[in-house]
Amino acid sequence: MTGASAIIADETRLLDGRVICFQPAKGYRSAIDPILLQAAVPARPGEHVLELGCGAGAAALCLARRLPDVCVLGLDVQAPLIALAGRSALANGLEARVRFVAGDLLDPPAAVRAGAFDHVMANPPFRKAGTSRPSPDPVKAQATVEGRAKLADWIRAAAGLVRDGGTVTVIHHGGRGDELAELMAGSLGGLTVLPFLSQIGETRPGRVIVQGTRGAARGQETLPPFVLHESGGAYTPGVDEILRGYADLAPNFA
Repeated sequence: MTGASAIIADETRLLDGRVICFQPAKGYRSAIDPILLQAAVPARPGEHVLELGCGAGAAALCLARRLPDVCVLGLDVQAPLIALAGRSALANGLEARVRFVAGDLLDPPAAVRAGAFDHVMANPPFRKAGTSRPSPDPVKAQATVEGRAKLADWIRAAAGLVRDGGTVTVIHHGGRGDELAELMAGSLGGLTVLPFLSQIGETRPGRVIVQGTRGAARGQETLPPFVLHESGGAYTPGVDEILRGYADLAPNFA
């Protein structure tokens, strides 16, 4: 495992205060991406969800709070972040349904078994290695820049770990949306692409969520863009509802 042996953390409140999430006080901190990611997962009561690259656990914890009868397992290569995620699960009283394990998606631990999950979600590092200067903070650098596992490896792993008929949901940088969709189309069907624009009038998405189903017929639908911010910078009403946990994106992918 990699990363600092210990991380100084502080407490963040998510979903309108209903989720406690301990995150590094400096360096890598979750933004809105994990909340948007989990909001797109169409899990049902009794199902099991895997998050690849869970970091400090924001998406997994929010998903478990949003869907009270769903079990979530988070996997991340950075053991210090896994320790924070486990601490958060306890603080939220979710330890019976949410677990976190340290391990490499290229060689996953025994708890992460092929075909064992109804849904897999992931927020892979946005940047390709060598395309930008990495952060001097090692935890942030590993969370934002691809290491040994490239985007194709993330998609291959996700598709192999989900059951037939289950979904894989990935959030990524909008500039790599076509690459992401092409990779997912190699092993998943029924792709749905949801672009996110920062504001009305922009033409290039800053983020994209792509969801596919294992065993579904090939095909791809691109939905109208979802606008994140009003002209003054505030979140649009629809996004605000999602970030506070009173709405989700899953119906967009039905």
